[in-house]
Amino acid sequence: MRTKDFEFELPPELIAQEPAPERDQSRLLVLHRDSGRVEHRRFPDLTEYLNPGDALVLNNSRVIPARLRGVNAHTGGQFEVLLLEENAVNDWWAMLRPGKRARVGTQINLQDARAQPSGMQAVVLETNDEGHRRLRFSGAPNLAERLDALGEVPLPPYIVRPDGSRMGQDRERYQTVFARLGGSVAAPTAGLHFTKALLAEIAARGTQVCFLTLHVGLGTFAPVKAETLAAHPMHEERYELSTEAARTINHARTAGRRVIAVGTTSLRVLEALAAQSAGVSTSRGEPTPAFLAAGRGRTRIFIYPPYDFRIADALLTNFHLPRSTLLMLVSAFAAPDSTRGRDLILSAYAEAIRERYRFFSYGDAMLIL
Repeated sequence: MRTKDFEFELPPELIAQEPAPERDQSRLLVLHRDSGRVEHRRFPDLTEYLNPGDALVLNNSRVIPARLRGVNAHTGGQFEVLLLEENAVNDWWAMLRPGKRARVGTQINLQDARAQPSGMQAVVLETNDEGHRRLRFSGAPNLAERLDALGEVPLPPYIVRPDGSRMGQDRERYQTVFARLGGSVAAPTAGLHFTKALLAEIAARGTQVCFLTLHVGLGTFAPVKAETLAAHPMHEERYELSTEAARTINHARTAGRRVIAVGTTSLRVLEALAAQSAGVSTSRGEPTPAFLAAGRGRTRIFIYPPYDFRIADALLTNFHLPRSTLLMLVSAFAAPDSTRGRDLILSAYAEAIRERYRFFSYGDAMLIL
């Protein structure tokens, strides 16, 4: 398929700049795959679509305060450091701006939230083909333990905070209430709508709530630039599925119940593990048995139409950017093993725009059944 087939026009005012006043007060568009029928609901109505014995699978990755500020130790020039992945204690891959000034050997003095010296330094060790820098930090035993004091929430580029306002609110709201394992630089946004009370209600109704982990990288925001989807180099992300979660998911399938993936990140882990268990490529492949084995690893799985899903029966997600891999994934899910899902999703998006739904990370939700 062609990348331009996944373009759509979105009025800028529909890009949500702030979260809903309460997490679960977002709107919920429900898309029925078999008929194309659309319902307009509120997020708490999600409980009406969940059955006892279903497995609701959420991503518990925690967003780290990954954006740091610093100055060149020799010239005083300003740097913005965006942490991407930890290799070892005080050893990270990062994106630096301005990148051209971050040559190997450059020393950076990190600043605290008040733009004062923090006592920590970084030195550029190497660069990779993507232009990212490997940094070695010093001045503290472990940078990760100081991020809450030094770092800022790495909001997506379409959320504007020109004066730093509401950053305190963002630190809380750009994080799910069930976040546990730190490592993401972008939130698994479908999970932002849940409150602890709503999760408790869902569990009380008999739905089995379980968690996996996929640490979301910056590649989630990158538009596909290749002319065709098959030519796009997919970004890599780390994941983990526990034995307990795998048992819950497998039990639901054995009992003839559904698996509902919360977010494209959860769906990618389920499909990557299903493909791995069957010994097929994680980029494309034929349907495989429904059972999952626990595991951890890294995945570059890129799901786009046509794709026959192996595990998930329903998907809860947000509204995604044009030309993004996430839009392509939900298009595949809307019509498994077919290319007509693109039309279903773009038609639903067009209705969401007419109904003034809020889009992207802080926006409203969509349930695909």
